Amino acid sequence: MDPVVSVTKSTGHYDGVRRALHLIEEQVKHDVKDKKKILVKPNFVSTSRQLAATHVDAVKAVLDMISQYHSGAILIGEGPANSSLTTGLTNFNYLTLRDEYDVEFLDLNRDDWVEVEGYDSQLQPLTFRLSKSVVESDYRVSVAIPKTHDCVITTLSIKNMVVGSLVNSEKSKIHQGYKGINLNLATFSRFVMPHLGVIDGFIGMEGRGPVSGNPVELRAAAASLHPISLDAVTSKIMGFDPFEIGYLHHLHAWKRGVIDLDQITILGTSIDDVALQFQPHPRYHEMHNWKV
Repeated sequence: MDPVVSVTKSTGHYDGVRRALHLIEEQVKHDVKDKKKILVKPNFVSTSRQLAATHVDAVKAVLDMISQYHSGAILIGEGPANSSLTTGLTNFNYLTLRDEYDVEFLDLNRDDWVEVEGYDSQLQPLTFRLSKSVVESDYRVSVAIPKTHDCVITTLSIKNMVVGSLVNSEKSKIHQGYKGINLNLATFSRFVMPHLGVIDGFIGMEGRGPVSGNPVELRAAAASLHPISLDAVTSKIMGFDPFEIGYLHHLHAWKRGVIDLDQITILGTSIDDVALQFQPHPRYHEMHNWKV
């Protein structure tokens, strides 16, 4: 059976995500009802610039969906690269979620870890540390925004989960050249692949992403239980060929997921109806040197 990705037009951070999730609600319901440990992972690559971070309303839409079918506690976990989790939670109004939902916050940078083997810039073995809580979660939800990136062309649901799961200085360590980072993202996703991927594309980022780029009024959202296919579809919506993105290409080649758009079922709005060419990062052409 072909993987399914829902795509919708969006009039707001909450609206778009909620409608995208509604299209796959029966699948989500089936997945979460018996889970004990659910972890929701927003993107706080910056704890001060809202454009670079997942909007709290997108997470609210996810919580509203999941809480209908899941009665246990939900963790909201993130490990910001250059600041404290508390700073991001405060600046982006996430602390209000504690009063509205049965959620706990977890700083992934301070979590226990498991060691996994990746690659250095010469493609030799290098050990990395991943958050134990993310690895051991029964159900992982990645809530990301569509952004261009300075090393891997686009950053979406998979990269959000993988890099956020690396503890402390391991986040900078993953940057082992274009070949190394793409192999590492694909390799580490084996341990922390989202079970549900959500893209809030009401406002995206183009140019010098993932932090310093410019806003794009994409006004779309997408969701899927097949995050590799989700990221492929979203990359295409942003104007990029999924096969030119190294870590997606690797995952497809390793038969971990599907990025061939002809083999993906789209629910809701077609790709063409929401597609908008994003300005790539200035190093875009260099990034194609990921091929091993």
